[in-house]
Amino acid sequence: MPNGPLSPPARLCLLAWDPARPGATDSARVHHLVRAGALTELARRGLLVDDDGVAVPADPDARTGDAVLDGLLDLVRESMPHRWRTWVRRYARVTFDAVREQLVAEGQLRAEKKRVLGLFPSVEYVLERPAAARALRERTRSVLEGAVPVDEISERDAAVAVLAAAAEPRALGTAGTGADREARIAELTGRAAAAPGRRRILIEVRGALRAEATDAVAPSGG
Repeated sequence: MPNGPLSPPARLCLLAWDPARPGATDSARVHHLVRAGALTELARRGLLVDDDGVAVPADPDARTGDAVLDGLLDLVRESMPHRWRTWVRRYARVTFDAVREQLVAEGQLRAEKKRVLGLFPSVEYVLERPAAARALRERTRSVLEGAVPVDEISERDAAVAVLAAAAEPRALGTAGTGADREARIAELTGRAAAAPGRRRILIEVRGALRAEATDAVAPSGG
């Protein structure tokens, strides 16, 4: 996948980035998507494990060398135990901010200082490599639509596609519908998390994102 060295949460941040509306990326929905990517990557590495639906650090001293992932590990260690779905939302802005700064440091985003109403200092984040971001979106669409055989997809790429499909970021669009799409998601879930414990984690985290996406489009009563 393009941008191979980028972590799953960084890829998900770029997948959700709307070049036409960069400010819209800084939203709770994207914060949760990025957090979901960090949680599943820590689970994939065996650093967070499932204990009857609760996220538990496997090793109190383990580090990844990635500031975003290590920051989340520290947060989980220092907090009361919570279920996976709770961690998708809890202080998710912290993980999003850390990923955005990481993308700036890696040259994927550019931070531009400006003043709102000519008075108040602000920072706007702009895609520095739009072609790379487009390539990432196209590759993810091809994974979701079945253009790439499942056995040719890495665990990390499969997890990114599953989470992106659950959150349905505007910039990515919708890849397929109905039974065919659900069958493909099931295949990708199996590829991303072959071990039963990790599969449960991915399903829990994906469920939290799907519930939020459903709530966002549900008609209001009245």
